[in-house]
Amino acid sequence: MTRINVMQPWLGVEESAAVAEVLASGWVAQGPRVAAFEQEFARVQQAEHAVALSSCTTALHLALVVAGVGPGDDVVVPSFSFIATANAVLYVGARPVFADVDPVTGNLTADTIAAAITSRTRAVIAVDQGGVPVDLDPIRAICDPRGVVVIEDAACGAGSTYRGRQVGAGAELVAWSFHPRKIITTGEGGMLTTSRPEWADRARRLREHAMSVSAAERHASVLAPAEEYDEVGFNYRMTDLQAAVGIVQLGRLPEIVTRRREIAATYTKQIAEIPGLRAVVDPAWGTCNFQSFWVEVGPGFPLDRDGLLAHLAAAEISARRGIMAAHRQAAYIERDTGSIPLPVTEHLTDATLILPVFHQMSESELARVVDALRSAATVRGA
Repeated sequence: MTRINVMQPWLGVEESAAVAEVLASGWVAQGPRVAAFEQEFARVQQAEHAVALSSCTTALHLALVVAGVGPGDDVVVPSFSFIATANAVLYVGARPVFADVDPVTGNLTADTIAAAITSRTRAVIAVDQGGVPVDLDPIRAICDPRGVVVIEDAACGAGSTYRGRQVGAGAELVAWSFHPRKIITTGEGGMLTTSRPEWADRARRLREHAMSVSAAERHASVLAPAEEYDEVGFNYRMTDLQAAVGIVQLGRLPEIVTRRREIAATYTKQIAEIPGLRAVVDPAWGTCNFQSFWVEVGPGFPLDRDGLLAHLAAAEISARRGIMAAHRQAAYIERDTGSIPLPVTEHLTDATLILPVFHQMSESELARVVDALRSAATVRGA
């Protein structure tokens, strides 16, 4: 049997042509394509300002920097997330305080955040986990009066909606990812969007060593002005090669989300007929892009999560364990990250898996996955 991958990007001749055009131009570093990608991404995601970066991790880092978070501050984050969410807090010298998540969506809620807020809390990083939009309005309602900045980690969120608008629309700070596992890709790469022009301006300087004059501006000048460095910056730039791919991928986004939602609808219908399995679904406040289609394995199923993964692997289906719990990793076990119990995080980490979803997935491949789930449900003596 042919292996079914958990995810594969949808790339075609248009992306190849866009890269070839950049190569022919002779300008392959950060330049006009990056600026065009920023403009188009802001338009599509209904953001006011967009700053292209080398990854979502660097976007989270710069979000914290421009928000003024530093040593002595606390930042509430979910442990139920890729480890970069917590790592970015350590990059600025602050303390990540882990909060628990909702058992249905896997996201932070106003209640779980309220339980973790301290007198030193300066920011909250709320994740759209697996593309499920986080319910931001109640979170802002408890954070804004306290002067706590809400940063949305929308690494998985492009194409999802929240209360009728694109995820991240109008938010103060949002970090995005273009890793190949995400909805659209530039290979590696990220974006920071913000409603504040001064934060966008500073992020653009910081991504380029905090130079007062960008490399593109200096290249465009016959006699380049001398640059100055008023603070310590970083090398977090995106290349025009990546941005050219990103512009094409943005044009594919509606079709990608439509197809993923079709696949998710089939999964949801079929899984509803299998006792002991629960599939992720749209929350009441928005729609998912189903960047990850995750399933909870309950006590009524004959196999545990790892047993089901092994059963799928035997059928050449490459599923994945669910979202990690950062607080269990060696990098955080001995670190002070608050003392909030995380029972939901630990349960979801142990009991969920991610099924294959990708744009090119055929109906026969989808049927193979569903058949494997059904056959797993009939295992006896497990």
